[in-house]
Amino acid sequence: MTNIAFIGLGNMGGPMAANLVKAGHSVTGFDLSPASCDQARSDGVSVAGSTADAVREAEVVITMLPAGKHVLSVWSDILSSLKEGTLVIDCSTIDVSSARKAHGMAQERGLMSLDAPVSGGVGGAKGATLTFMAGGAKEAFDRAEPILSKMGKKVVHCGDAGAGQAAKICNNMILGISMIGVAEAFVLGEKLGLSHQALFDVASTSSGQCWSLTTYCPVPGPVPTSPANNDYKPGFAAALMLKDLKLAQEAALASGASTPLGAEAAQLYALFNGAGHEEDDFSGIINFLRGGKE
Repeated sequence: MTNIAFIGLGNMGGPMAANLVKAGHSVTGFDLSPASCDQARSDGVSVAGSTADAVREAEVVITMLPAGKHVLSVWSDILSSLKEGTLVIDCSTIDVSSARKAHGMAQERGLMSLDAPVSGGVGGAKGATLTFMAGGAKEAFDRAEPILSKMGKKVVHCGDAGAGQAAKICNNMILGISMIGVAEAFVLGEKLGLSHQALFDVASTSSGQCWSLTTYCPVPGPVPTSPANNDYKPGFAAALMLKDLKLAQEAALASGASTPLGAEAAQLYALFNGAGHEEDDFSGIINFLRGGKE
């Protein structure tokens, strides 16, 4: 059993912390949301009154927070009070620069650290089927892997500090672009008189096959578990897709990479979010593409 502090008990962090409890770890959590704290308590997490209280006895600290500024703020508050040998893992999706800055802060305190963002959405968090993309020293990764594996089915060491965030934003840029492509194909198929099932049956076994089609099909019917069958209630909200696409564009600008399709995807999701669909699943962009304003 490991004493774990988990800061950020929201839609992703809460289920992740619960899975650590199920795996036999002692988990003390903290979140600013009373509702999130109540849910965590019901899942067996001991809820502290502050971040300082949450990390007091921790051997491992995990953060799952909205943005880089939140991660840096929390790490700044807690690192000086952590015991020697504590491992600090950030599972948030943030910019590469902030991730590297957080690693630097931990290194100054003599602490091991890892940036380990996740893919798999709320369903993956609840089912412990997430993919973790980890950046940091091999020693930190080796120590973190047994813990991360209790919350996910795949844990990949992507390289040094910030490499996990780099892998995450590249992956989600692919996802955003591919979902738009799949959605456009279904919109075109509708105009040409193709049924959704016919297009799915062809494309899912042909060169158009991709995760956005076969696992997360943006029209009702062919994939019963996709959000399209639940009025586009989010597994992965459009606001989060836009956040990741913006992070990818910031990284592209900073590194000099050419990502024209990534830029176009970011623009389309900005329009979709701006039309009031921030809380829709990102696959709901098909409705926007049908009419430009739905």
